[in-house]
Amino acid sequence: MRTRILAFATALVLAALGAAVPVAQAAAPAVTGTECKASGGTVEYISTTGLWTCLNGGYNGELITER
Repeated sequence: MRTRILAFATALVLAALGAAVPVAQAAAPAVTGTECKASGGTVEYISTTGLWTCLNGGYNGELITER
C-alpha cells in the first residue's frame, strides 16, 4: 500500500514538473535570430538542451524564438 501511494505521489510531482517546463522556457528572455546576428552573435543549436541559442554578441546565451 505504501509503495502505491509513493508511486502515485511521484507521478503527480513529475507531471507537475513536466507541465511547468514549457512555461519557464516561454518566460525566459528570447531574441530573434536576426537580432542575435545584428549584435555580433551567432545562432547555434545546443544539442544537450535541444534549443537554438545566441552565442556571443549582445544577446549571449539567450534563447532564439524566430529567424
